[in-house]
Amino acid sequence: MTDTGSLRLLVLVGPTGSGKSTLAIRLCKELPCEILSADSRYLYQELNIGTAKPSPEELAGTPHHLINVTTIDAPWSLGVYQKEARRTIEELNSRGRLPLLVGGTGQYIRAILQNWEVPAQVPLHDLREAIEAWGERIGFAELHKRLARLDPEAAARIDYRNKRRTIRALEVILATGRRFSDLRTKSSSPYQSLVLGLDWPRELLYQRIDARIDAMLKQGFVDEVRALRDAGKAEALRRMGIIGYAEMLDYLDGAITLEEAVLLIRRNTRVYVRRQANWFKPTDAAIHWINAADPEALERVLDLIRSVFPV
Repeated sequence: MTDTGSLRLLVLVGPTGSGKSTLAIRLCKELPCEILSADSRYLYQELNIGTAKPSPEELAGTPHHLINVTTIDAPWSLGVYQKEARRTIEELNSRGRLPLLVGGTGQYIRAILQNWEVPAQVPLHDLREAIEAWGERIGFAELHKRLARLDPEAAARIDYRNKRRTIRALEVILATGRRFSDLRTKSSSPYQSLVLGLDWPRELLYQRIDARIDAMLKQGFVDEVRALRDAGKAEALRRMGIIGYAEMLDYLDGAITLEEAVLLIRRNTRVYVRRQANWFKPTDAAIHWINAADPEALERVLDLIRSVFPV
């Protein structure tokens, strides 16, 4: 446990498909806690099936925060998320509730736990449009390589498909003359935190991911993306670079077959899992890793939580 502040914070991390949301809901049945999402995709009202967002019934049955709070036409920055997450953690503590921060977006988790101070760089729209036009000309994968030359650390933490974040990092670098990664500072954490991690053998995790992708298709994922495209939101989706949506847009545009799209989603999700491991390392002593395949995992987690936070 990190004991540097007075506000309690329980954290559940792990790769995509590891069952974090399911476990979090089960914990809330046993403990006086409420879920605070740290999944960047869950912020957006339009993205449901392709993000494996908790169902309306699950959201109604267990208190959740920072889910469905904006639209893809008005994406949140890290700074906005961090401000709202801090406010929610304080509010839950004031009511005697235990905030349960849940997610696989490593940047969000680190920003909260390490109390990042994100620079409030004013957007320079002309510069941003010029960088976007540059990306359209050379390709956004190549634009990401240019970012890697200027700031390898920032590029390593930004998926090359995420056009919006790649453009923003280059915008800040060109506007300030400093590396994007150097502008982020840390300070003492205001939280007494316990961080739990869900661990699966890699092959079992991949099987779970494949089964989840199959379930998404049966639930109507293609129709969800088609509706977004027909609503004129295809470009906003592509800028966000969320795995699944870009591949389905390519299928709907006739660039690839459905089978090819599914294969790409499977492959890109595996790559994403490996990138997540850079944020949640098995060797990180601050994370209490739980064998998710253990049938007694829930009881072990509850015992650990109660030993740290008497509830």
